[in-house]
Amino acid sequence: MIIDTHCHIDLYPNPRKVLQDCVKADITVLAMTNLPSHFEMGYVHFQSLKKVRLALGMHPLMANSHKKEFNLFLKNINKTSYIGEVGLDFSQEGISTKEIQIDTFTKILNVISGQKKILSIHSRRAEKEVLIHLMENKIQFAIFHWYSGPLNLIDKIVQAGFYFSINPAMIKSENGKKIISKIPLDRVLTESDGPFIEVEKRTIFPSDVTMVLLYFAKIHMMTSLEVERKIYSNFKNLLLGIK
Repeated sequence: MIIDTHCHIDLYPNPRKVLQDCVKADITVLAMTNLPSHFEMGYVHFQSLKKVRLALGMHPLMANSHKKEFNLFLKNINKTSYIGEVGLDFSQEGISTKEIQIDTFTKILNVISGQKKILSIHSRRAEKEVLIHLMENKIQFAIFHWYSGPLNLIDKIVQAGFYFSINPAMIKSENGKKIISKIPLDRVLTESDGPFIEVEKRTIFPSDVTMVLLYFAKIHMMTSLEVERKIYSNFKNLLLGIK
């Protein structure tokens, strides 16, 4: 059972083929969108699928579109249990729209508070702020996607009941490995973040999360099947919250 909790299927050159391949290989995928208008375009293609779900997103790096797209976000919120990609980005790339991002993220969390939704969170250079906003709005079900923040914040995120999704790029970087070593195995999920990562000089696909399973098998001295079952169990526990 392969689980990819963060993949942008709509941003591949041939999304239909990626979708068909996932269905054929029986891979569970949470497919992110960057804006509500993208969600609306893709929704019809995902509606009938059991294991591939489309998430409703408002990416922090697309802050200049947030104002005009916000009503679309509200309009589509009841169509899915999955919200992503949402969050904050205070890196050099995102810092100029910090105020817009905070305003949007706060409004989204406000709307979602008390609802049974799972969020996939972008938190680059804004990890503390993201955690504070999640806790203030009593968000229960969230996954920190491709976490790259301070090591000393990991415990607080775990204590808040949140998860981390790990991708093949993280297992190849020294910082990624340090972060992974601090995360309890029962808080780990897998992701590809396709098509934004390259593996073996090609674009990553959801099936490539097996690389992460093998890495965890190695560091925890388990078989990859045991790791696969553990990740599946973590994902099921998360899903119980929205059932």
